[in-house]
Amino acid sequence: MKTILFFGDSLTAGYGLPTAQAYPALIQQKLKEAGYDHTVINAGISGDTTSSGLYRVDRWLAGQIDFFVLALGANDGLRGIPARETSQNLQQIIDKVKHKHPEAHIILSGMEIPDIVPGRYAAEFRKLFRELAIKNNVAFVPFLLEGVAGMRHLNLPDGVHPNAEGQKLLARHTWTVLEGLLKEEL
Repeated sequence: MKTILFFGDSLTAGYGLPTAQAYPALIQQKLKEAGYDHTVINAGISGDTTSSGLYRVDRWLAGQIDFFVLALGANDGLRGIPARETSQNLQQIIDKVKHKHPEAHIILSGMEIPDIVPGRYAAEFRKLFRELAIKNNVAFVPFLLEGVAGMRHLNLPDGVHPNAEGQKLLARHTWTVLEGLLKEEL
């Protein structure tokens, strides 16, 4: 049985929702429906930054990992952490995964700062995910919150965290990339 580890923040954890409505659980359902015998592990922690993710990743790498979905960075953006620091932390996480599990498929989920935020930071932040995906030759979800961010009806009352319907879109974005990798293995 193969393992898919979702390593992320509150978006992955399914903040404010039952675990079964978080997008990793929805991916588990899609896997089952498609006839794949893979186990999904949700290692999402609300509030996690790339720095705290780097700190905790080693303990998750001790087990079997065939697919590693890296979905961190949203909290870095919200806190204004320099894009260079976010990029370095994500690179170190990718390096650790490649070192410990060289055969694992890595999927990087991109994040963006809303266009309403002026200045260079939003552009640098958006660009860092694409650059990391290209540099490391890993699969890429361009923007995990595509079609969800800023859409009131797809978010909890806080306007930041996806509701159950929003989580379905996160699952769809991720499944599109994951399914391609699964088919390559056949």
